[in-house]
Amino acid sequence: MDPTLTPTHLDRLADVAWTWTAAFLPRLVAAVVILVIGTIVARWVSRAVYDISRRTTHIDPTLRPVLASIIRYAVLVLVLIVALSQVGIQTASLLAVVGAAGLAIGLALQGTLSNFAAGLMLLWLRPFRIGDFIEVGAIAGTVRELGLFACHLETFDGMFRFAPNSAIWNNPLKNHTRNAGRLVSIDVTVSSNADIDRARDILVAMAERDSRVLKVPPPHVFVESLTGAGLLLNLRIWASHDDVGELQRTIVEQAMHELEAAGIEALQPQQVVRIIPPDSDPSRLLPSSQPTFSGSQSSAISGWR
Repeated sequence: MDPTLTPTHLDRLADVAWTWTAAFLPRLVAAVVILVIGTIVARWVSRAVYDISRRTTHIDPTLRPVLASIIRYAVLVLVLIVALSQVGIQTASLLAVVGAAGLAIGLALQGTLSNFAAGLMLLWLRPFRIGDFIEVGAIAGTVRELGLFACHLETFDGMFRFAPNSAIWNNPLKNHTRNAGRLVSIDVTVSSNADIDRARDILVAMAERDSRVLKVPPPHVFVESLTGAGLLLNLRIWASHDDVGELQRTIVEQAMHELEAAGIEALQPQQVVRIIPPDSDPSRLLPSSQPTFSGSQSSAISGWR
């Protein structure tokens, strides 16, 4: 067979190319227009859903970004199917190819899929909400957004932290904001011949005057032990999660000044230490007859006279 192209062959090829272009090019342009408009519509619908969810009180703030993302991806998938149909691609056969490719991609992106599954579980069980301060191992911060794959946190010093959902789901989580109150406990060492009742009254009165201290459970002082340095008194107070940080930073100095101002030498504190109730056995510091809240997780501070 002679492979030489004759002018007749070239004319036929040109006719075929022109016919194909005339038939396919409008469909291709229409598909591109559908994709562009669909992307814009998906973004607009996503923002509209997010704005509407912000105006209503029936939708939890944690669900707002996730709901907006799901709506956007759903619109994009629908637009892609319509665009492929426009250029003549059979979507039924395409779904089988996409399914096989999805399996391969899923095996290659196991970590990403685990983040997605963890995000769904976090949304379902709700261990925290937007605005809660959480601690998960070395990760700690205020939750600003919970997405399908990662959680956006803001640390106490104002830094942004991007935490994968699987890192949060697979580790024990502490929510410092969820409960109504937080325990603050300090140890006060006074002279062994000090008046215990007088010292107790001073510390309790100090706590009751402080507006940051909750009335229920009430402040309580008890003798912890007798050491070589003197009597060890324990002051136990409860504060809301909004006030506990400031109270923890000032209670040590406040207790020292109150006892020193009593004018009795035996009551002048030798040591004031804020202690942390251990997670393993917090029963010693929990009230026996009052409603319980979450324990304090802050670091120890000592004040020496």
